[in-house]
Amino acid sequence: QVQLVESGGGLVQAGGSLRLSCAASGMITSLDDMGWDRQAPGKQRELVARITGGGRTNYADSVKGRFTIARDNAKNTVSLQMNSLTPEDTAVYYCRFITYSGMNYWGKGTLVTVSS
Repeated sequence: QVQLVESGGGLVQAGGSLRLSCAASGMITSLDDMGWDRQAPGKQRELVARITGGGRTNYADSVKGRFTIARDNAKNTVSLQMNSLTPEDTAVYYCRFITYSGMNYWGKGTLVTVSS
């Protein structure tokens, strides 16, 4: 079992920045991936960014160049630095943990609202 707790959401104006953090606890290894998903109102949940234990990253096309995911394996944390935010980034953001065997865990989510 893995527990995930997100923090850092809030309200920001378009063009601003926010940093999300997620602390993981439980059965965690460096073989597991961590990431962030988001779900906007009326839309399906989508992958935002993902990072392996070795630091390889991938991003949704919509956030490339604006968002940066980082991971601290010693502290079992993952962060998402979000810059140049637009109203289209408004969503509930979920921390995600993917085990090497393919199991997925999500946190409860944190709301990010970007005003125009």
